[in-house]
Order: sequence, then structure tokens, then C-alpha cells
Amino acid sequence: MPFPAAWSRILRRAFPRVDQLEAADQAMLERHILLFLTEKRFEGAAGLRINEEVRLTVAAQACLLLLHRGNDLYPGLLSVIVYPGEYLAPHRRHDEIGLVLEGLQVRQGETAARGAVVVSWDAAWRGAAGPNGGRNVVFHEFAHLLDAESGGFDGAPSLPQPAAESWSRVMAREYSTLRAQVDAGLPAALDPYAASSPAEFFAVATERFFQEPCELSEAVPALFDELSRFYQLDPRLWSF
Repeated sequence: MPFPAAWSRILRRAFPRVDQLEAADQAMLERHILLFLTEKRFEGAAGLRINEEVRLTVAAQACLLLLHRGNDLYPGLLSVIVYPGEYLAPHRRHDEIGLVLEGLQVRQGETAARGAVVVSWDAAWRGAAGPNGGRNVVFHEFAHLLDAESGGFDGAPSLPQPAAESWSRVMAREYSTLRAQVDAGLPAALDPYAASSPAEFFAVATERFFQEPCELSEAVPALFDELSRFYQLDPRLWSF
């Protein structure tokens, strides 16, 4: 089916970088969005009403990650759950001596079990509208899905050789550098949360890659180059 004109108007208002894509890429993104919205179920939480703006804004950002990577649109994903804003979720962790601590944590998104992604609409809307300080909850959570396609959340998505070797070498080095910077209280190119695990490093780096590509390219060129090869595009060609 053709991309509805009403959807096109909503999409370009909510996600203005669409107009910076070449015509062929715009058409490809629209095809991905149509397929995504056909395959995936959207559910509103905490009273949020799911409308076309919500569906298109989230789907467009999720599909941009796959623009040049084929039509296999997150095969394990069944539902996208959208809250109006931040929400509380159960949180469990082990402390330094091995005790299990349980409680509630304020979140803007998560990649949940049983084929679901959860995002805050407020955060998703702000990430779509502009650079947003390098933050984008949709890019972050859907990067986790790409990561998991290799079998686990470890910051190592499925890649052929020798690309996997280069990825592993560069990511390990830059992750180690970031951890050292964070531990020393030094300025870093990525949010300190990226130092919490290799999986979060990949997801946060993906956010910065798409939201502030020129800044990431200048600060950590090797990391930018690996992400550019993985996503098969160069977002420095787009502007806000």
C-alpha cells in the first residue's frame, strides 16, 4: 500500500530529519514503517491513548536503525508498550557483598521479556524532535534488540568476519577507555551510564551516533566508524 499522505504530514512534523534523507531513503523508510506497523502491536500504559502520532513517531525511529540493513524488522518483537512519561518498574540487583536488593526504579524505557519494548512517550517525542543532548530512548531500546539477535545482551550484535573482529577490538578498547574516564571523574564522549556494561555502551553509543553524529565522530572516530559500518549509513549527512 502507498504511504498515506496524512501519515507523511504527521511523520515530518514529529520526526523532521526524514526531510534530510535522500528520496530513495525516504521511500525505503516509509516501506519499513508500513511493515513495522503491520507486524507490531502498540499498547498504551497508565492511561496513554495510542494514536497515529505515537505509532508513527516510535516506528520511524525504530526503523531508521534498519534503513540500510534489510527488511527483517526485529523478528522477536511483538509489542511496543508506551507510557505517557517516566514510570516505575521493579528493579533487582546484587550489591558488593552479594546481597540481592529489590525495589522500584524510575525509567524512561526498557527492553522487556516476552517480546516487548517499553518507552516513555515524552522521551520518545523529544528524541525524535531534535538532538536532545544526544539522548534518544527509542534508539537506545531498539539497539538492545539488535544486540540480542546474536544471542544475548553483550554489546556484540551479529556480524560476519572480519567485521566482528574489528568490532570486538574497537568496542573493547573504547569501553575500557570510557570506564577509566568515568572512574577518574573526567569528561567523556558518552553518558556515564554507557560505562555500566558493554550492552549499555552499545546502546548509548547508538543514541549519540544518530543524535549528534558530528560530535561523536570528532570525539571518538574509531567508535563512529564501527557504528557507521554496522548501520551502513553516515548520519553526518543529515542536519536538524
